[in-house]
Amino acid sequence: MKHKTIILSLMLIAILAGAFLAYTHFSNNTPEYTDPDTDEVTAKMIPVGPAFNADSAMAFCQAQCDFGPRTMNSEAHERCGKWIADKFRQYGLEVINQKADLTGYDGTTLHATNIIASYKPEQTTRILLCAHWDSRPWADNDPDEANWHKPVMGANDGASGVAVMLEIARLLSTPDEQHPAPELGIDFICFDAEDWGTPQWSDAADNGNSWALGAQYWASNLHRDGYEARFGILLDMVGGQGARFYEEGMSKYYAPHIVRKVWRAAKVVGFESFFLRRDGGGVTDDHVPVNEKARIPTIDVIAYYPECQQSSFGPTWHTVLDDMDHLDRTTLQAVGQTMVQVLYSEKQ
Repeated sequence: MKHKTIILSLMLIAILAGAFLAYTHFSNNTPEYTDPDTDEVTAKMIPVGPAFNADSAMAFCQAQCDFGPRTMNSEAHERCGKWIADKFRQYGLEVINQKADLTGYDGTTLHATNIIASYKPEQTTRILLCAHWDSRPWADNDPDEANWHKPVMGANDGASGVAVMLEIARLLSTPDEQHPAPELGIDFICFDAEDWGTPQWSDAADNGNSWALGAQYWASNLHRDGYEARFGILLDMVGGQGARFYEEGMSKYYAPHIVRKVWRAAKVVGFESFFLRRDGGGVTDDHVPVNEKARIPTIDVIAYYPECQQSSFGPTWHTVLDDMDHLDRTTLQAVGQTMVQVLYSEKQ
């Protein structure tokens, strides 16, 4: 997943120089939320919302993996997509299956389905949560070359983000007096065809456009005419062992105010050790077309392992070891509770 991480001085300079432009870029159609990033502001915030159940999220990861690798055009992919849509419906959300035939880097026609589940679809003020639900067809970053053409299970790279969203949808379906459900609308989008990007063993040129095909399609063909969201958060590889979440570069360029909002929320709920206020480089991921084409300021919460020799995305990224044995409940808890804090503290 993700074309690559870029850690270049020029990238960091561009991010700093572009922070002001990012606000201007969205100022015509999106409210600005520019709370100062200070300890005083964080101290005034309190934990809100119900407790995120990491065991439930793990079960949602397991259920997806039980179908097998969700590679494009496979039976496992089709069966899992139906299961995801049905789970959102079970929790009372309105579901739209946005189908499209997309073209992979190698000319393969990919029968893709973006799954859009809407909580309170009648509300005009909306927040977007998204993740991709397909899995990588090739373990092309595996240390064993014999595995390069094997599919990836994608327990972390795909299933974990979807699982966090499903658990939040479950919580929204069971409000109580202590934790009333948010009044604003929330859209959960499971993007498809994210991980058919050019493999490392291919001779095909890779300019990054072979990735995030489902997100590219959705951003150019919104599921509702005139659809807008206050902001978006992409969840990618949010369940891995030893994961930490740095401030991703494209997120800081397009939506620095949302980066601050999410990292503050993590501090309020006690997970600031997972959300580090350090630069993580820029990533080609689903949030890029959402920012550039749909013009919704969207950030990427994505694991970053700066000391990992195998990959800065972690030791299991695009390997056959991206399985349930390498997920961590505490990582899912940290991300899930942070998302709950963001959603339940957002005002109409």
